[in-house]
Amino acid sequence: MTAPLEGVKVLDLTRLIVGGYYGMLLADAGADVVKVEIPRRGDTLRAWSPSWWKVYGRGKKSITLDLTKPEGQALLKNLAAEADILAENFFPGKLESWGLSPGELHEVNPRLVIVRISGWGQDGPYRDRPGFGTLVEAASGFSALNGFPDSPPLLPPVPIADMTAGLYGVASTMFALYRRDALGGGKGQVIDLALYEPLFTIIGPHAAEFVLNGKKYKRTGNLSENSSPRNCYPTSDNRWIAISASTQPMFERLVKGLDRADLISDPRFKDNITRVANNPELDAIIAAEISQRTCEENMGRFVEGGVTAMPIYDIEDIFADPHFRERQLIKNIIDPDFGEVPMQNVTPRMSETPQEIRWTGPALGAHTIEILDEWLGMASDDVDALRRDGVV
Repeated sequence: MTAPLEGVKVLDLTRLIVGGYYGMLLADAGADVVKVEIPRRGDTLRAWSPSWWKVYGRGKKSITLDLTKPEGQALLKNLAAEADILAENFFPGKLESWGLSPGELHEVNPRLVIVRISGWGQDGPYRDRPGFGTLVEAASGFSALNGFPDSPPLLPPVPIADMTAGLYGVASTMFALYRRDALGGGKGQVIDLALYEPLFTIIGPHAAEFVLNGKKYKRTGNLSENSSPRNCYPTSDNRWIAISASTQPMFERLVKGLDRADLISDPRFKDNITRVANNPELDAIIAAEISQRTCEENMGRFVEGGVTAMPIYDIEDIFADPHFRERQLIKNIIDPDFGEVPMQNVTPRMSETPQEIRWTGPALGAHTIEILDEWLGMASDDVDALRRDGVV
């Protein structure tokens, strides 16, 4: 079977997580992703724990190219003439300073889709500021909502801004390719992807609520302002269970599973509106009931009764779970350094054009000779001369 992006050529000039994740998703889908890295140093992600590069560099080919040198800039332009997509996340204006502006790149390849990822966008008063994920998680409104009412704002323990932007980057790239190819236009375009904007889009209708109702959402911990009960509850064996009973049938199944069907007729909890209004009281009752039993005892009741509940898993629990094993959530990939590296499998599953993890993140510059030969017809002696000059 053919992978969904087989035959699509990608020049990946990005660094760190947002670009790593963006390029990884394209590589999983079968694209020929060529990672352009700094000679002798490589992507900054390589300096983290080895697993980061092994996972987020998977399926890519690595070449080295010094874009500060005129020879490197000329090579990049020649490679761009052969590519479908070029992605970068330098400071705005950096490509222009190297003579590689979108206009100059489109002169050699009008079909090129250019994805420009930056912290704050290609224009605006913040365009020249640093824009790492932590900063935009703060500025997007996300961190203001994350945490408990009596605690400081919390930064997420995973790079959610980078991952969200990576997903939006892939989606917008697919839009551009569809417009170029399926609709017969044949013309590439420039995608301006600011790291903070996708995260702002997923926090809910807060802009509308603020303007229409004067409402500013605040930190609520695990509780919800829209439905109740919702929280993480400790069990008698020091584990935790997450529950979200956001509809009336869900609530009734939950309290029946706890042998507290009397709560259904309690006027404080008769519907979702009253439950939200009396959230602290209901939450305390649910917590007390769950704390009397082990996680296994609680979950036995909940599974039998169709209750919307699930234990809080750590990575050891995920490895042990039979459902995740059967669906191959984690896949071992052969690796020259570690033998095998377990990593998250591709998702979603596609029946006619399956995705695949082809290899782990490669050694720095492992494919320089191959790509310069296949894409540009360059002999290995010429590549060796470029290497001696520090260009590759």
